[in-house]
Amino acid sequence: MYFLSGWPKRLLCPAEAREPPLRIQADPQRTLFAVLSRSQLGIWYNRPSVLIVSYKESSKAALQFGPYDQAEWRPDSTMIAVSTENGYIMFFHLPLARDKYLYEPVYPKGSPHMKGTPHYKEEQCAPSLNLEKKQVLDLQASITSLQSMLEDLLVATIDGFLHLIHWDGMMNGRKAINLCTVPFSVDLHSSRGSYLGFEDVHIKDMEYCATLDGFAVVFNDGRVGFITPMSSGFTAEQLHGVWAQDVLDGTCVAVNNKYRLMAFGCTNGSVQVYTIDHSTGAMQLSHKLELTPKQYPDIWNKTGAVKLIRWSPDSCVVMVTWECGGLSLWSVFGAQLICTLGGDFANRSDGTKKDPLKISSMSWGAEGYHLWVIDANSSGMERVGKNESQHFGILQFQFIKSALTVNPCISNQEQVLLQGEDRLYLNCGDAIQAQNPRNSATHSEHKAVRERGHFSDGSLDSQGLSTLLGHRHWHVVQIHNTYLEINWPIRFSAIDKMGQNVAVVGKFGFAHYSLLSKKWKLFGNITQEQNMTVTGGLAWWNDFVVIACYNLSDRQEELRVYLRTANLDNAFAHITKVQAETLLLSVFRDIVILFRADCSICLYSIKRKPNGPNPTTSIQVLQEVSMSRYIPHPFLVVSVTLTSVRTETGISLKMPQQACEAESIMLNLAGQLIMVQRDRSGPQIREKESNPNQRKLLPFCAPVVLAQSVENVWTTCRSNKQKRHLLEALWLSCGGSGMKVWLPLFPRDHRKPHSFLSRRIMLPFHINIYPLAVLFEDALVLGAVNDTVLYDCLYTHSSAAEHVEVLFPFCIVERTSQIYLHHILRQLLVRNLGEQALLLAHSCATLPYFPHVLELMLHEVLEEEATSRDPIPDPLLPTVAKFITEFPLFLQTVVHCARKTEYALWNYLFAAVGNPKDLFEECLMAQDLDTAASYLIILQNMEVPAVSRQHATLLFNTALEQGKWDLCRHMIRFLKAIGSGESETPPPTPTTQEPSSSGGFEFFRNRSISLSQSGESLPPGKFNLQKTLSMPSGPSGKRWSKDSDCAENMYIDMMLWRHARRLLEEIRLKDLGCFAAQLGFELIGWLCKERTRAARVEDFVTALKKLHNDFLWPFPIIPVCSINSPLKNGKYRTVIGEQLLKSQSADSFLNMEVDSGIPNVPRSHSWLGAISSSQREMDAASSHGPHMQEAFLSPLLNKGDECSIGSATDLTETSSIVDGDWTMVDENFSTLSLTQSELEHISLELASKGPHKSQVQLRYLLHIFMEAGCLDWCVIIGLILRESSIISQVFSLIQSSEVDGEMLQNIKMGLQAVDRWASTDCLGYKPFLTVLKPQLQKLSEIAEEQVQQEAFQPANLSRAAEQASPRAEENRSLAGHSASPQTDPGSSTMTRHDEDMIGEEEEEDPLPEGSYDCTVS
Repeated sequence: MYFLSGWPKRLLCPAEAREPPLRIQADPQRTLFAVLSRSQLGIWYNRPSVLIVSYKESSKAALQFGPYDQAEWRPDSTMIAVSTENGYIMFFHLPLARDKYLYEPVYPKGSPHMKGTPHYKEEQCAPSLNLEKKQVLDLQASITSLQSMLEDLLVATIDGFLHLIHWDGMMNGRKAINLCTVPFSVDLHSSRGSYLGFEDVHIKDMEYCATLDGFAVVFNDGRVGFITPMSSGFTAEQLHGVWAQDVLDGTCVAVNNKYRLMAFGCTNGSVQVYTIDHSTGAMQLSHKLELTPKQYPDIWNKTGAVKLIRWSPDSCVVMVTWECGGLSLWSVFGAQLICTLGGDFANRSDGTKKDPLKISSMSWGAEGYHLWVIDANSSGMERVGKNESQHFGILQFQFIKSALTVNPCISNQEQVLLQGEDRLYLNCGDAIQAQNPRNSATHSEHKAVRERGHFSDGSLDSQGLSTLLGHRHWHVVQIHNTYLEINWPIRFSAIDKMGQNVAVVGKFGFAHYSLLSKKWKLFGNITQEQNMTVTGGLAWWNDFVVIACYNLSDRQEELRVYLRTANLDNAFAHITKVQAETLLLSVFRDIVILFRADCSICLYSIKRKPNGPNPTTSIQVLQEVSMSRYIPHPFLVVSVTLTSVRTETGISLKMPQQACEAESIMLNLAGQLIMVQRDRSGPQIREKESNPNQRKLLPFCAPVVLAQSVENVWTTCRSNKQKRHLLEALWLSCGGSGMKVWLPLFPRDHRKPHSFLSRRIMLPFHINIYPLAVLFEDALVLGAVNDTVLYDCLYTHSSAAEHVEVLFPFCIVERTSQIYLHHILRQLLVRNLGEQALLLAHSCATLPYFPHVLELMLHEVLEEEATSRDPIPDPLLPTVAKFITEFPLFLQTVVHCARKTEYALWNYLFAAVGNPKDLFEECLMAQDLDTAASYLIILQNMEVPAVSRQHATLLFNTALEQGKWDLCRHMIRFLKAIGSGESETPPPTPTTQEPSSSGGFEFFRNRSISLSQSGESLPPGKFNLQKTLSMPSGPSGKRWSKDSDCAENMYIDMMLWRHARRLLEEIRLKDLGCFAAQLGFELIGWLCKERTRAARVEDFVTALKKLHNDFLWPFPIIPVCSINSPLKNGKYRTVIGEQLLKSQSADSFLNMEVDSGIPNVPRSHSWLGAISSSQREMDAASSHGPHMQEAFLSPLLNKGDECSIGSATDLTETSSIVDGDWTMVDENFSTLSLTQSELEHISLELASKGPHKSQVQLRYLLHIFMEAGCLDWCVIIGLILRESSIISQVFSLIQSSEVDGEMLQNIKMGLQAVDRWASTDCLGYKPFLTVLKPQLQKLSEIAEEQVQQEAFQPANLSRAAEQASPRAEENRSLAGHSASPQTDPGSSTMTRHDEDMIGEEEEEDPLPEGSYDCTVS
């Protein structure tokens, strides 16, 4: 509503003013301020804030009269009455010196200054005033209170008399009224009240209330009351007083005329706000303003008595200060907006306490933009130095206020608009976005969407939330200086529905601004601007500004409509004359509604008339409604608006066309919300029978009071069938008691509504912000909040006392918003309206924060009920739990709520929602493993370890099955924690919002694979050379700790082995590779043990087919014509095909070999080495392919080592020729003279290759199987890759080492089966199998030899191998194994394979640039 802005200004009194100011009093127009010191009266001007004139009493007179005490202005600002302590009243006259000014603006040369404009001088400069003492009146008793009442001055004296004095200083012939003769009673209906009855009773403070026609008074004994004249006369016989029974410690009073409220300050620091009950005339407590111990634990009961209360000029807020100091600002019905007793106002940046600001007097400036404050601390200051006198000052606090305070017609819009004295603050975000706020596609805060995780399904954008919530910053529009300097202060402002245009109204005329063009439009003719003054506010209707104003030259009330796009001129305006002064204006669809000073409401229809380049409007009177019977004073009407809200929902079913029509008038009458509905009891007029222009509108019924203490009302004219509850509701802001919503209740599926069920229900709810706008479809309230920043560290402590920046923090206004849906759902459930709650919730289920709404509701009810000290007769938690089960997010909601709640409340929660074991099983059935993991934490705390292990095992197995590797790693750690007694500190399990980890890369980032022990010749320190596979230091690294042979590790290993065995048996090699790479499972060691069991290939043909399928590898095809390859050896032919496939760094392995200066590179590769330079140049060119660039892996080769093509791998995954980079063939192989037939052969090779990634993965598996000695799998992979080098390597291994005869036999039988299958089903394999024929022959011979040997020597080599190697459980880091000696000197390994296994899982994530070390011996 009102917000502090920046630092306060300090206005310095002139140096000759030796006395500190004591009291400040603004005149009724708030342009002049009377400042009193002990013997001086100064008059200050508001803009510029300067001292105009001062009067100093002579020392002789000052001694006679005593120090000045209070001041009061005459209503026309021509006189001031000043009371003194010795009981005198002085009357000062302020004659205006014509055409004399103290200050004149000086313009630079060439600027378009405003000399010729009317009213120019008065507005620009401070007028020159004279101050003359006209009369002195002696009342012979100390004066306690002065009060201006119409043409008279009312004075209360300490001897218990009330004096009525005329402004010319005459007693008017009336005698003073003795308070003892005024009867007081509890209400006006009492036959005759009792008298005060004490000699020494007098009035301490009083204030006149025009709308109640009486005085609010505070007596010296602390009692408070209200004195009203019973008739027109003002004598003791005609006065009657009413007590406020509960107040016995009153200190001061302030009256709010607009809302008819009397605020009484008390010695206990609270303010009690009373109103008059109109039926009985009794004083009725409306609400209290008091600090709560929750918000201000240190000071809430130490503030001292209330010292001053001041209502703002628009009556919307009240400022309160206490004896001990401090300021607090409250809305009219008690919502606290600002308090300077806490936070940065009360503490310095180093944590020390500041003394609160003590205030001796304060007064609001024009339109409430400033608060003029006299600091009691500075008033008592002595001189600072010997020769420099203390400059006394007045503090001027600056405020920004909501446009709703003065122009409530914008309450049917969704923007927040704040107005300062020279600028506007808007929440519409960027104007480009705001062009279409309802379906803005650009979200101005993408981060927020990302953070919401799986809730953000894009529905946020369609709602226009992006522009209205956007970011925390305001869109600030500086008001045009030319308009402002003549028409300060800004009185009204309005924004259009799209949030693209704003209009402002100052003293005269108006101006408007476009956020798209960033330009202001002002009146071209200054006379037209100065001839109109806006009385009833302004509103936007489409492209037009609708204004209720008074024409000064014609002395006529008018309703004007200006086109935004045309020049601002009366020639382009549509002007309608109005009978009486307009106080309020509002627009609903195509109807303009005016509330006039004669208490009548007039409805006009407004239509657009296309009229050439500048269209105009036509305005016709629709209906006039007199409200004078119900409204005691027109000034009491706070807002008037037309709505489509009505009580009888049946209409929408019978006559849907009338459902959206203007149905009722909502009047806010001094905080009472009154609804005036159309009367449908009479005969109804059918639509088609009458011309809509001549159709007589239905009359209105008698008014009904809907709610009390209403500050603002929001309603919308939009309709949405999906969200009828929210769009047809009425939203009320009720100050300290929060918000209320008048919600429609709909029968389900158009069934007949129950007769006992009311059509609407009023639901109250509390929110933590002050509401300034309601987003209807989005179930959000928008607001603003003051924030503070300390800058006191910028100044040294010696000079710090003088600086405002040290005394006060810098105040800024921030945008804020709050969800309210959970409050409404809860209120409906409390009232047993579960069906309505479900309808409402389902209509909002697409909102991005809907899961949060359910969670908030569950959490709040749980906290309240579980921590309640008294037994709850009818607990709500079971109902809420049952309600949440209706939504698919039930399981997540419960577990998120539990994990954000303390453990002590879990039993209460799960008693209502169900056993966590059952919920865990439901998650498993629904395949929601992340939520199930969260339930494990609950189970671990609530159940014995055996139960949580059992459930963890279930989850672990399921996660393994589904390949959720992150979760698997967490589960391994979790199971270990249970086993090693670390259950007090449960591991964090991933929640659904948690981003997935880097996909297991941490395993390979620090890993080095060593294949042999001959690394002596390597430079020390360059590579981490180990005999083992170094295990990850990531989350799974804990597994291989010193207690590795404990039962828990064995238990986990058993599960991992079981899973690996299943994958092998089902021939899921790709899954096996991912599993090993992600979980750091030492596959080689395990395969060595399983070589003759699970790792044995049962059916070569099935395995071959399955691998083709899994790795998306095409079956080979026979060329159309038989081609004789120039490279006769099949081995080298494969090399060419392979190199071609691998695109830009295909020969990177060989490049590195050449670079490292190794002389004995095999000659067969030298032609590939020759093109290495051109190859490198291509790296950058082809990096635009579908794969992402990855880290290069550089192997070091020992001298004398050879590199076999069989295990060489490409080190980069980037686009391949297959993907369309055909130019590479020419560039890379331009040095080769290939014939047409050779090119065809190469293209055939390309067609029979699978994806590059699959190739890398297959080679990785090949390396693993080779090390583990699973030669039958090596053969199958060799067949798929169709590389005879691999098969040769396998055969050479068989010849050079003692290989199990059974395996030999298996390979032989398998290859024969493949040969038979190829002959019938896949002829493409035949050429390759033919190449292998001689080697197969040799294999058969070896097999026969072995059979003969085994007859004499039946030693099971595999068993010996197992004994020779350390047990897998004990030494979990096997690299080379005695059962698989690397006899082929060219065998090498590449760590890149593991990466590709992982890459399979995490294809979307950009790969980290890690450091990979690898040794090749």
